[in-house]
Amino acid sequence: MNVLLDNLSLYGQGLLGTVELTVFASLLALVLGFVMAAFRVAPVGSLRIFGTVWVTVLRNTPLTLLFFAVLLGLPRFGLVLPFQLFAVLALGCYTSAFICEAVRSGINTVPAGQGEAARSLGMTFVQTLGLVVLPQAFRSVIPPIGSTLIALAKNSAIAGSFSVVELLGVYKPLNEMGYGIVWSFVWIAVGYLLVTLTIGALFNALEKHYGVAR
Repeated sequence: MNVLLDNLSLYGQGLLGTVELTVFASLLALVLGFVMAAFRVAPVGSLRIFGTVWVTVLRNTPLTLLFFAVLLGLPRFGLVLPFQLFAVLALGCYTSAFICEAVRSGINTVPAGQGEAARSLGMTFVQTLGLVVLPQAFRSVIPPIGSTLIALAKNSAIAGSFSVVELLGVYKPLNEMGYGIVWSFVWIAVGYLLVTLTIGALFNALEKHYGVAR
């Protein structure tokens, strides 16, 4: 307990950094994921190609490499932002590819007749998707989206290697102060557990309220 009690503020800063990264990157991933899922089922060929390329590239790129590309590559093109924003961008874009595929699989579970009925009433593609298809698809994709965001929270640990304040990076100053690395990591693990259990509880509540009964 001494490691935690003597460095409570340090752990608190790291936990807050992880929570902020998780929240903002999750919001970005959800927005981009739903947009890309819409692109992948759009009647416009160029949008489908763009969505497919987005998912294929990001899903098959190591997250660490993506961090290097965003945090070290974008400044070379004149885009200079705080490292935390770069980390949110990297995490959010990477996770959006997995959100997209989860949402697209949910869209495929909606009977085709639903979309055909909406179009027969004169609805546009955007109206059909937003008012008819996505509300039904969302109910079936709550669990996979929750699992993806839990993975995002754990992936945020990579940001610590790029001068971003987050929970895993706490071990560096603790190690320099001579604290045992095992107990330092134990309390770091507890912090990540709190974050992931909170996300899990939130999505369990959403699933009970909106989920499809099996």
